[in-house]
Parts: sequence; C-alpha cells; structure tokens
Amino acid sequence: MGTAKRSFWRLAIEGGIPVRDRLLPYGRQKIVEEDIAAVVEVLRSDWVTTGPKVEEFEEAIAFRVGARFAVAFNSGTAGLHAAAFAAGLGAGDEAITTPLTFAATANCLLYQAATPVFADVCADTLNLDPEQVVRHITPRTKAILPVDYSGHPADLNVMMELASEHGLCVIEDACHALGAEYHGRPIGSISHMTAFSFHPVKHITTGEGGMVVTNDEGLARRLRLFRTHGINSDARQRSESGQWYYEMIALGYNYRISDINCALGISQLKRLGTNLARRREIAGRYTEAFSKLDAIRAPLVRGEVNSAWHLYPIRVGEGIDRGDFFRALRAENLGVNVHYIPVHLHPYYRERFCYVGGGVSDRRKSIQSISQSSHVPWNERRGRIGCN
Repeated sequence: MGTAKRSFWRLAIEGGIPVRDRLLPYGRQKIVEEDIAAVVEVLRSDWVTTGPKVEEFEEAIAFRVGARFAVAFNSGTAGLHAAAFAAGLGAGDEAITTPLTFAATANCLLYQAATPVFADVCADTLNLDPEQVVRHITPRTKAILPVDYSGHPADLNVMMELASEHGLCVIEDACHALGAEYHGRPIGSISHMTAFSFHPVKHITTGEGGMVVTNDEGLARRLRLFRTHGINSDARQRSESGQWYYEMIALGYNYRISDINCALGISQLKRLGTNLARRREIAGRYTEAFSKLDAIRAPLVRGEVNSAWHLYPIRVGEGIDRGDFFRALRAENLGVNVHYIPVHLHPYYRERFCYVGGGVSDRRKSIQSISQSSHVPWNERRGRIGCN
C-alpha cells in the first residue's frame, strides 16, 4: 500500500500520512470480459433497443425475485414514476413515504401531481415506521412507499396489512435491496409493486436502468403502457405481427431501456449471488470491528431479514460531529458518504410544503440519523487489505 511506515498517532487531517495512497470509493461497478462480449453481441445484432434482450432481462429478474411480471425502465426513478402512474395516483391523492431516502422516491409522487406525506423512521433500521404510517393515513391516502434502506427490507408484512385494511397500494422502493429476503421470501415477491435500480453502485448494473416487478397483470400492463408514450404496442410487436397501426391511450413517457443495457444486466445478474455473498462477508468484518468501538453504532439487522447490504450505514456517538468525522475519514482516502439528507430538508420541499426550520416532531428520528450517519467504503472488488 505504500503507507507501511505511517505513524498511527497522527491523523491525516492533522498532517499525518493517510492510511491509503489512493481514494477507496464507497462503491463502483465491476465489469468483466463476459459483460463486454454480451454488449458487443447486441451491437452486432438487428435490435439495439425494443428488442429481445429487454424481454429476456425482464424474465430473468422476475424469476430471480419470484414475481410473475417484470417491466424494465431506463432508470430506477423512471420505474418509480411508472409505478405511481400504475397505482392511479393523481391530483388530490396522498402517499406516505420515508424522508430518509433519495429524492426520487418522493419526486415520483409529485410527477403525478400527488402529495408525498413523510412519516418518521424506526430507530433501529431507519426504515419507515409502521406506527407512524398509521398516524398519517387519511381519506386522501392512496399508497404507501416504504424504502428498503441500505438493503434492509422494511416491515413489509405490516405495510401490506395496512394496505389491505385501508385499500392502499404498496410501492416498495427496493433500489437498495436486490437479492434481499424478508421472512425467507425474496424482495420483489411481496409488495404490489417493487422497484429496483441498476445504477453502477448497485448490486448489478446496466449503466443506467431500473425494473418494476409485480404479481398483478393489470399493473404490469399499465407499467408497459407508461414506458412507451402511453402507446398500446411497441415497434417490435408491430414488426413481428406485420401491423402498422397503434394508438396512444394514455399520457406516457419514453422510459424505454435499450437492448445494450439489458445485455449487460443479463450478464451481470449471473454474478448477483457472488456479489451478495461478498457484501455480506465485508459487512460481517465491519460489524465485528466496530463492535469494539463505543463511539460507533453499527447497523442492526433484524432476525427476519437477510439484507442485501447496498450500504453499510454507521452512526457516531453523542459528542462527535458528523462533519468532522466525515472529513477525517476522507483525509485518510476512505470514500465515506452520507445517505441521505432527509427529503423534507431540501430547499425545494421546504419552500413548496412550508417545512419551516427544516423539520417537525414526527420526523425527528430521520433528522437525528442524518446528524449521526455516515457510510463506510463499500466495494466488493477490494480484497482483505482494502476492507481493513
């Protein structure tokens, strides 16, 4: 590593030698020759978009997560937007979600002119708290959007029970949780709709891409419609049937993903099991190490859950400034990050929904978590030294 002579008595931020010569990123993609060959094969084929690889990728994901239907999109955000459309969300409707997420989870509701209602998170998992969800259900509530924060599934059984009791749709943001399990069931087989992301820092990548899975044929039909401008057929279907006629029957978007992206995803999916095993190994090493430090609170995993470990969020103890902690680790070339600034603290949401001062009492845990949380480097490509 080139730093064997470093003195461990002085931090890099105070002028000492960093523990690493180069920055260890918190995550990045792993591309192998098989992936490249799969993409090149598509580039030499007749179909680079709306072709057979899209359907093949959809079927592979559906099989992997135990869902009847899968619909691919050009991003996880597009998938969430399509799910909000498929659920029938519109002006005057509300959907309850967590503030401790990337803005896209709530933004997809605004795209449909619906209103996001933020409920607080559980203190242990930082997932949406079902008790807080109950408090926020009103006659205008139409959906619940739990997020599987860091890859740890939310309380899905309770969410589905609440949905059944109140006639709601559960749109699960599982962009962190491909390969996770809840009570022995794969994530993707439980909620009415489940969205995945294939961004380069996720478990597998398509460059950019997403997928929504469901067991409801009607929802799958609406998802596909929304993906293609609201048109009731695509170019390949018309080509294969020898037809030219089509109709636009809803206002949709061009959210299609290309065969190039899907070929990469199909190839990457073959290594998902290996990726998950490596992440769980690294998480175990981190947890063992951090358990010896009073100032660090390692993430908790509930007994009914097998986390996908997209992130490894740690919380620092009282009296430790999160910003100072972050800067000190960055100075050591350790690529920590923060996930997330609670959505209701962003200027757009403060101004649009009048969140004066940044927060209210029913979101205090999400605010406390942002003052304490940081994420250690998360890169399954690194060996034992990088993990240490």
